[in-house]
Amino acid sequence: MTEAKRKDHDTRYKDGQYLELHPTWHEEDSSWKAGHILRMLSEYRIAPKRICEVGCGAGEILRQLYMSMPENVEFDGYEISPQAYGLCSSKTTDRLRFHLKNITEEFDVHFDVLLLMDVMEHVEDYMHFLKLLKDTASYHCFHIPLDFAVSPLLRVTPLLRARELDGHIHYFTKEIALTSLQDAGYEILASFYTHGGIDMPGQGVMNAAVALAKKVTFALNQDWAARIFGGFGLMVLTR
Repeated sequence: MTEAKRKDHDTRYKDGQYLELHPTWHEEDSSWKAGHILRMLSEYRIAPKRICEVGCGAGEILRQLYMSMPENVEFDGYEISPQAYGLCSSKTTDRLRFHLKNITEEFDVHFDVLLLMDVMEHVEDYMHFLKLLKDTASYHCFHIPLDFAVSPLLRVTPLLRARELDGHIHYFTKEIALTSLQDAGYEILASFYTHGGIDMPGQGVMNAAVALAKKVTFALNQDWAARIFGGFGLMVLTR
């Protein structure tokens, strides 16, 4: 990779490249992700008073949580992209705040729950990043795309598309994701698969057939479905 390409990749979130490729900044997935967060918090009886999202994008996940949770909960979103901040800052309220700032440069901040929804795969030194964030919250909720699977590896194109279009520079399986979190010092409390390819399949007969195959295989064996097809994610709760 040339130095020019390397620089383009590293700066895509600040210079407008990412917004050009993703004008909504994935806002359409926010309600789906917020639902998984609420499920995780409810199942493990976590009642936070302060929630922070790192890499909050358009801010819609936090807005969905803001509308669904008690009125004594406060929300903070951190974003390094000026373009994303332009999208999320318009959603500011008295309990919902957004910051155009790298949270790792903040001092003396602490939250009950820290959210990282599809962030790890974008960060060059994600292990160092995880270690810096560990003590900023009592609990952490991760959503990690599981790009490494048999089908994407055989076809190659999905992995290249994830890299060039979505900015994924690291690829995970369930086992690699969980081990990485443990190596960074996190205690795994719970995890479960998410399946956007089933819940929100693409259009067309072929995609519908693939979604059905995923659904059937997932019902039989969740691990095998994730390892074979791709398109799955992993929600993880840590402390």
